[in-house]
Amino acid sequence: MMARATVPQVNGVVLVLPQESVGADELRQRACSELLRQAAIRTGLLSLDNAEPQGGVMTEQASQAIEVLLQRELQLPEPSDEACRRYHTAHASRYTLGERILARHVLFAVMPGVDVAALRERAVACLLDLRCQAPGETDRFAQTAVDISNCPSGAQGGGLGWLTAADCAPEFARELFGRSEVGVLPRLVHSRFGLHVVEVLAREPGTAPSFEAVLPAVAQALRQQTFATALRQYLQLLASQAQIDGVDLSPAASPLVQ
Repeated sequence: MMARATVPQVNGVVLVLPQESVGADELRQRACSELLRQAAIRTGLLSLDNAEPQGGVMTEQASQAIEVLLQRELQLPEPSDEACRRYHTAHASRYTLGERILARHVLFAVMPGVDVAALRERAVACLLDLRCQAPGETDRFAQTAVDISNCPSGAQGGGLGWLTAADCAPEFARELFGRSEVGVLPRLVHSRFGLHVVEVLAREPGTAPSFEAVLPAVAQALRQQTFATALRQYLQLLASQAQIDGVDLSPAASPLVQ
């Protein structure tokens, strides 16, 4: 006789409706939100009779109480001028204006049920093959994109056109911008969509504004970084004091505490 699956819950509050099918990331997000909702009740910011979330949707009162709770519980110092200057020096390319690249790619998409190890092996083999192409040979990159890329751009030989950092997912942009490389990149580029073999065909450098001009944006980036760290620590504390069943809330797993 097979054991029944554990019902996901936080301190007895069930996170999933009987008819729902919820992925692991969504389940972790619901658990983190419920930890915060219950903390708001314990601290008197939310009434005891507040309705439990249905299908992951909490009441407006609960959302507002959580905002107040986080403002009160999370200690968020203002970033110093020195910290802002260090951050700007380390991430100067993020604030460059007008930088563009002409690129194409072959995408190996990570989809539900895919064997990620096998997918990576295929992507690495493709990368090595395309890096070995000698000048003057038939354009294997374009044909490879047509044959195997999981991106609609494959029909155009993988061409993405001219891109700015704002056109790309942040993790994709970090690998392409603020660099001097042209040609097939010597590494796979990882993004939320999967694994990419990327060729940079041309670059147009941008201009770098002064530190003073981008200081507000730098300070906001540091505030967000500090908030994320404080929220992670606070959720870890709440989780350690709660009875959590059927959900993996380890720091590495939870999207709300990364």
